[in-house]
Amino acid sequence: MKSPRTHNVVRLTQVTKVFKMGSNVVEALKGINLAIQAGEYLSIMGPSGSGKSTLFNMIGALDKPTTGRVFIDEVDVAQLDAYELAWLRCRKIGYIFQTFNLIQVMTAIENVTLPMIFAGMSRDEYMEKGLENLGLVGLAERYSHKPSELSGGQQQRVAIARALANDPAIILADEPTGNLDLTTGEEIIDLLKRLSTERGVTIISATHDIKMLNVSDRVVWIRDGRIDRLEEREKLRISIGEVI
Repeated sequence: MKSPRTHNVVRLTQVTKVFKMGSNVVEALKGINLAIQAGEYLSIMGPSGSGKSTLFNMIGALDKPTTGRVFIDEVDVAQLDAYELAWLRCRKIGYIFQTFNLIQVMTAIENVTLPMIFAGMSRDEYMEKGLENLGLVGLAERYSHKPSELSGGQQQRVAIARALANDPAIILADEPTGNLDLTTGEEIIDLLKRLSTERGVTIISATHDIKMLNVSDRVVWIRDGRIDRLEEREKLRISIGEVI
């Protein structure tokens, strides 16, 4: 059973992001304030161009705000040097991408254990944990298979096992079902929800997939660089054509 949420694992205060494209200035985020609790399953939804991906990158310490502050476990990300930022990403955050981002010449177990090697684990430790993680996602018997020998759903399961490599507090999932069929997508969503419930991992997903609403604790709706609304699952209001 998931333990009660007691603190904010991510906090954004007055975050803006401005991109300069030639003579044009694009305000991708316009003063975002958001607190995400430990163990929460949060979905970020909104139309293309709304600022959803930019917000996702801020939360994952993949980019820094133009103004405002992003805190992960109350550490101001902007104050970290390159080494500290790399440590934070390796130890605190697991990433899952729409395109899986597996290394094609590596087997499933090699993909899963790579972050553990970077973290300094011994071979015995990372092999044991890698197999354990593959077992968690139902792929223990496919440990020696390369991505080209796996289906899309299996590749995404390997990506989830890799995201869990260093027991992160946060898993960031960028359109995790975008390249999957309906049934496989539902299986991946259920797996992410189970991780949130059983392990207390904070799941933050940027998505267009309406099925995510069934498992999210809260949904952040982004429009024109701002939070349009923030809703608990029980109070969701969905208009036809809202998520495109």
